[in-house]
Amino acid sequence: MSTTPERLEGQGPSPDPAQRRREQRGWYMYDWANSVFMTSVVTVLIGPYLSDLACVSAGAADAQACRDPSLALTPLGLDFLSVHPNALYPALTTVAILLQIVLLPLVGSLADHTRHKKSWLLWLAVAGSVCTTGLYFATDGYLLASVLFLGANLLFGLSIVVYNAFLPEIATADERDRVSAVGWGLGYLGGALLLVVHLVLVLTADDIGMAARIAFVTVGLWWAGFTVVAIKPLRNRYGALAARGDGRVKVGQSLRQFGRTLRDMRRYPNTVLFLFAFIFFNDGVQAAIRYAAPFATQDLGLSQNVLITTILIIQFVAFVGAFATARIADRIGPKKTVLGSLVIWSLLVGLGYVMPAGNVPLFIALGVGIGLVLGCTQSLARSMFSQLIPKGREAEYFSLFQISDKGSTFLGSLVVTIAVAMTGGYRVAILSLLAFFVLGGFLLWRVRMREGILAVGNTVPAKL
Repeated sequence: MSTTPERLEGQGPSPDPAQRRREQRGWYMYDWANSVFMTSVVTVLIGPYLSDLACVSAGAADAQACRDPSLALTPLGLDFLSVHPNALYPALTTVAILLQIVLLPLVGSLADHTRHKKSWLLWLAVAGSVCTTGLYFATDGYLLASVLFLGANLLFGLSIVVYNAFLPEIATADERDRVSAVGWGLGYLGGALLLVVHLVLVLTADDIGMAARIAFVTVGLWWAGFTVVAIKPLRNRYGALAARGDGRVKVGQSLRQFGRTLRDMRRYPNTVLFLFAFIFFNDGVQAAIRYAAPFATQDLGLSQNVLITTILIIQFVAFVGAFATARIADRIGPKKTVLGSLVIWSLLVGLGYVMPAGNVPLFIALGVGIGLVLGCTQSLARSMFSQLIPKGREAEYFSLFQISDKGSTFLGSLVVTIAVAMTGGYRVAILSLLAFFVLGGFLLWRVRMREGILAVGNTVPAKL
């Protein structure tokens, strides 16, 4: 498929509202395409699937026996890589995050230097979908499944950098909160619809492992197929960095430019402060998403069916919540809206920590609360940061945004890994999340959005 449409020098959105709407609809579709990976694979299926493979490899007879703190895996026979079977998933997540932290700046800088961002988005997504589909064949031990999950997770993160860089190019300053929220909302809806299929698979399957493997294939096909649909309406704009060269990717030049960008960030203290705030409050959000499945099945003793049903409810509630909080942000501003959501997150984390095992209604109620604030925190953070980026540096700065995202997940995953290794369960790790929400909220409160937007030369929206 060709990904070389009309190229436009300059990064601003089209002055034609109809053209902007066409591009925005295409942009929304990639949220629809990729969210199924986070929903079905990362949040629901891969944690229990990897844990089951790891526990069998470690010789544990069942999930209860696998909580024995003395159990250990030694990948490739290397003792220094020894890890508890139940800690394999958070440990792999930590490794994937470290890889992204290394590679995200390179991809972001390269994307700002290329005139073919659409191609970058397409091939990163397709490669990630291939890794996800390949999990179908990972049935003999945990090593192949671990490698494929690492690859899919890495490629997912890299594709999001390129995807987010399109936001300032397709929406005006006053449109971005709405456009970002619609993208998140449709992503939740797409994830929910495919999760319905996966719920039916799990409920009707004699072999839950086979059901998970079939689900991995459907996620890969969905991700790749809708990515092709998503990129058609988008246009390959490029700014001064790409215009100065011949459009070819030069790794050395891109890395030097990224170094200059890091030095230049000293001129934008509010942008830097926002990133630090995002690191901390996003830590709580990501940890809650990533470790809901093993916490529910291992610590609360809930079945896989209850877990998938609750995640499905969260997706549908988050779809509604994303649109509702966009309306709230239109009235009181995105910053106040996010700060309010962090207060609610703190209350929900406290409830999760004291939740008794086996209480299905309370767990579902917790899921509804998470769904209401999930879209708000993530979509508005993305649109707020887009206002604090100098023009022509979108992919570079969004690579920093993704590093902040993954850096925060790294901190959370590290804490969870240590807690699980020490206790054999996830409940104790929940207590740490409250501190991340409080510190992140305090730093966000200190960000002066108007001052930061003017400093980078962007238009100040009507509501902050």
